[in-house]
Amino acid sequence: MANARIKICGISTPDTLDAVLAARADYVGFNFFPPSPRHVDMAAAAALAARAGSTIGKVGVFVDPDESLLREAVAAGRLDAIQLHGEEAPERCAALRSRFGLPVWKVIPVSNAADVARADAYREAADFILFDAKTPKDATLPGGLGLRFDWSLLAGLRMALPWGLAGGLSAANVRDAIEATGAPLVDTSSGVESAPGIKASDKIAGFCAAVRA
Repeated sequence: MANARIKICGISTPDTLDAVLAARADYVGFNFFPPSPRHVDMAAAAALAARAGSTIGKVGVFVDPDESLLREAVAAGRLDAIQLHGEEAPERCAALRSRFGLPVWKVIPVSNAADVARADAYREAADFILFDAKTPKDATLPGGLGLRFDWSLLAGLRMALPWGLAGGLSAANVRDAIEATGAPLVDTSSGVESAPGIKASDKIAGFCAAVRA
């Protein structure tokens, strides 16, 4: 089995960025959604992006963003991709991809097979699909809560687009997740934290090692 690519999301400090780089993850996520405990402002994003350089893919995470926010964040974070974690319709994804000239990653919240099937609507509008656990209706955040969904829903999945798996992944379960789904990319945030928004360098290293074990 080829190793899955790795994205560590919600990085907000130089020390934890250094841990991501040392662990040789493929992507780092910068969160531009203000209610999140992992939120970074433009100055912090610019400093992190400069520190990362071109050694890792930089993905900006947004929830139903307006174009002014995207414009600032793309420049500050030197973004390589835009991840949309809200209610963005295919038409909106396609418009933003055209406007900013960057790959669009669309998050699809999953609790059942019908949710997985929704991804097909984005086959001409996005460049990558990220399946994540659907949060409760009263949740204040669309993700990053450590929730997971039934991985068997992705077993044997055939997709027109590249895709990845998120939702409750940690060093303890990521190999099982990859074996169950065949996910070519895995994304973690709370699974490498000691508290909400506080990344732990040893957990980052452990997660990446588990994926490659």
